[in-house]
Amino acid sequence: MADLDISTDKIGFVIQKSREMAAKVAAWDDSATSDHDAESILEDFSDDATQAELKEFIRDLNEDEQVSLVALAWIGRGSFSPEELGEALATARSERVNRTEDYLLGMPLLPDYLEEALDRLGYSVEDTEEDESL
Repeated sequence: MADLDISTDKIGFVIQKSREMAAKVAAWDDSATSDHDAESILEDFSDDATQAELKEFIRDLNEDEQVSLVALAWIGRGSFSPEELGEALATARSERVNRTEDYLLGMPLLPDYLEEALDRLGYSVEDTEEDESL
């Protein structure tokens, strides 16, 4: 992917996992146990494995990859245009003060933003499934 330091496969993983998280509903009984029954699979518990997996994945990305993800999210939400990718990357790098995983997962529409950015930059979601460089 031109000008980005992250593979479309990694972006696709973030999209997929954040979609899984978005599909969950608030748990009616968020007890401290991790022994949840099969009927509670779509409930959002504080010990959610999907969220932990996604946070760890983003945390393990190198700084350039994290900066690229943030810049993509900003392009997807309209803060920057695709032509301003370089500026978005520079801003994401210079304004980096919080943990990237917490910042990104705080965006309720993160998967939509990432997909929109890919589209606006000339890539499709299908490209994220074809890239094998994860």
